[in-house]
Amino acid sequence: MGKEQHTGIASELALLLVLATLWGASYTFLKVAVATIPPVTLIAGRTLIAGLLLIAIMRWRGIALPADAANWRRFLFQACLNSVIPWTMVAWGTRALDAGVATILNSTAPIFTFFLTFAITRHEPVTFRKLVGVAAGMLGICLIVGVQALAGLGEQLAAQIVLLLAAVCYAGAAIFGRAFRDLDPMTPAAGSLLCGAAVLIPLSVVVDRPWTLAPSTNSLLALLGLAVFSTAFAFVIYFRLIQTLGSVGATAQAYLRVPIGVAVGVLFLGEQLSPTVWIGLGCVVVGVAAMTIPARKSPRAAA
Repeated sequence: MGKEQHTGIASELALLLVLATLWGASYTFLKVAVATIPPVTLIAGRTLIAGLLLIAIMRWRGIALPADAANWRRFLFQACLNSVIPWTMVAWGTRALDAGVATILNSTAPIFTFFLTFAITRHEPVTFRKLVGVAAGMLGICLIVGVQALAGLGEQLAAQIVLLLAAVCYAGAAIFGRAFRDLDPMTPAAGSLLCGAAVLIPLSVVVDRPWTLAPSTNSLLALLGLAVFSTAFAFVIYFRLIQTLGSVGATAQAYLRVPIGVAVGVLFLGEQLSPTVWIGLGCVVVGVAAMTIPARKSPRAAA
């Protein structure tokens, strides 16, 4: 691997870590915001604010949204796969599940991405190395969360199936996102968010009647943080990583979110890690590396 390629993959892995942090933080923002803002209205506000912010940045950069119907149909489909459907599923499903089970189920997107790529799309190389990475990462998540959490599988079957279906949606979004490789990453991010808002705002009006709500200041600030950091900026990074690391590599952030949460607990809360957690962290690191870092080419292949 040459020096330039090594630098390039290092920067993409740094962005993957940033994306995992931004989406990991979304759970905290959501918990605070949903206290006084109903889920549908919250998600509608999240997509609208983020989409408008990206439009403003694009205008400043001199980038225009596509005007053709074909691209907007793709944006709408991407919005349904990446935000409208899975975010609603997660908001409903997590209310009925223990945190451990929900964390494990929320981390399964790389598994579905790998097998959908292997069985259907074949849009990027499906290697044994990536399979090992997917398996190692999932094992690591189970060890970090605690194997005892697996005992809860099957108890709230409907909610668990809903979370798995949300993970399938994320996997489909990562695969379909490759269709935007000819666009600046900010363009599909803004277009899909605006389409998501167009679907969710009428639904919010009917379901929640938002003009009757009285959200707290904390909830509004959490909504703003969720929209700006965990949505607008995160989506731009996400669409870039789909282009550079591929679908399976981009979904590896699902594995990184859990170790980041553990690291925050160690650094700021003084939590102690058990040997099992350390083993799990090692498995996640190995898994993400196998899913994202290109294999070295032999001198003969390079020639």
